[in-house]
Amino acid sequence: MASGRDGVILYEYPFTERVRSLLRLEDLFDRLGFFIGQSHPYCHHAALMALFEILEVTARTDLKGDLLQELDRQRQALQALRSNPQVAQEALAAVLTDIEQAHQTLNAASGKAGQHLRDHEWLTSIRSRASIPGGTCEFDLPSYHAWLMREAESRRDDLRGWVQPLEKYRSALGIVLRLLRESAHPSEQVAAQGAYQQALQGRTYALLQVRVAAAAGAIPEISANRYMLWIRFTAPDGDLKPRALERDVPFELALCAL
Repeated sequence: MASGRDGVILYEYPFTERVRSLLRLEDLFDRLGFFIGQSHPYCHHAALMALFEILEVTARTDLKGDLLQELDRQRQALQALRSNPQVAQEALAAVLTDIEQAHQTLNAASGKAGQHLRDHEWLTSIRSRASIPGGTCEFDLPSYHAWLMREAESRRDDLRGWVQPLEKYRSALGIVLRLLRESAHPSEQVAAQGAYQQALQGRTYALLQVRVAAAAGAIPEISANRYMLWIRFTAPDGDLKPRALERDVPFELALCAL
């Protein structure tokens, strides 16, 4: 995921496939929420396509099981801080309450994430056509065209109804990623001649963050395992193809793990 704020661009790199899936879902849920909030039929079409992408991601993983394991792991890590006098106990208790509520809500969910959408015959017909370039045109799916021509608020109500059963998953992954990001210990680094490497000494991390000034025009290409991380900064040429930078690049590095 990359985001820009105050002239700084954040890039995140997942160390595990589980975190990779959570980051993808976070991005898709953010995109879905944005397009639902709009009024144009094209925006609600984009929202539905994002919803179908969420179904694709959740079909490849046991999202419920993964989230429950992560919530359990983070709960155990935080409970170990109860006796630490340097930790704000009220804030810690609030976080543990959020984790417990998310865990209970998720544990009570039955079936696979998004199963209600897979069982929806009309949505399934649209989803099957959506994989074909231009496959959702009005002459292919007149009923879908009619839906897009309805009032914006009516379409929005339908979209919210389809998304609502997924909110428990979005809430849980939001807690997991927030706590993971809050575990970061940032440090200022310089990539000499555009390259940087650091030994990780076998410690297990889940997420790497790189923040670089937008004005630097530098894009990090990241590779990492439990023993070493490598960052090579590039810049786009005239055709936007990345090329290696041969100058020093200052950046902020953070490794996240609970």
